[in-house]
Amino acid sequence: MTMVSIVLYLGGHMDIEICIGITICSFILYASLEQAGNYNSLLKSIDICVDKSQEILNLETMDTDGRKITPANHDIDVENIEFSYDTRKIIDGISLHIPENTTTAIVGPSGGGKTTLCNLISRFWDVDKGDIKLGGVDVREYSMDSLMKNFSFVFQNVYLFADTVANNIRFGRENASMDEVIVAAKKACCHDFIMQLPDGYDTVIGEGGATLSGGEKQRISIARAIMKDSPIIILDEATANVDTENEKELTKVVEALTKNKTILMIAHRLKTVRHQIKYLW
Repeated sequence: MTMVSIVLYLGGHMDIEICIGITICSFILYASLEQAGNYNSLLKSIDICVDKSQEILNLETMDTDGRKITPANHDIDVENIEFSYDTRKIIDGISLHIPENTTTAIVGPSGGGKTTLCNLISRFWDVDKGDIKLGGVDVREYSMDSLMKNFSFVFQNVYLFADTVANNIRFGRENASMDEVIVAAKKACCHDFIMQLPDGYDTVIGEGGATLSGGEKQRISIARAIMKDSPIIILDEATANVDTENEKELTKVVEALTKNKTILMIAHRLKTVRHQIKYLW
């Protein structure tokens, strides 16, 4: 439209005032169309998010009441379990026995069900078929609080809260004293860098630990697990997102966390497991 009006003006078929008016109107029209397109894209995104949220709300609520149980031991028995995400089967007929105070490595490619298996053992989800037992008792019979007391986790992607460093460490045991927090931090080799922060243990870190490096977040996560002192430790690619220098230090730090514990170690490569077990034993 703008080009046509300019051509007509140059050819003497249109006054300059009309040419300028049409040009201004065309820019206004184009801007409105672009804005409408942006809103259309936003509405589609909202529609998808609402549908996904509705799917979550329609899920059957997991029964987490159960009984307050203290297991006689921390043997883990997985008996012919099956599990699917919607119609996509991830685990099909797996059985295993994990004695307490042993190290078990689960190695395989992405999407192989390693993390899913550990999530089922700790009952983040329920199996479709089969049974998972802790100390000879089905995990579905435990209350969620009494079950979670038996597990500590060090994930590949650490999440820290927008709170003080001390409160992030004592997350697993809220009534822990400051002295206990410092002891756990020293075992996890993070006391020195914490003391270099502006307010030490009272420093408020950003949401998700945005103000800390990957290695620092991992060490605080390990200090948190040491503080909880659960008998079963799940290490889900705990050193995957840190550099080589930090990985060596973190691998040694894991020894303080896993001593006399039942360890489930998830890794993509067997070399990673061998490297970590070298320090554990």
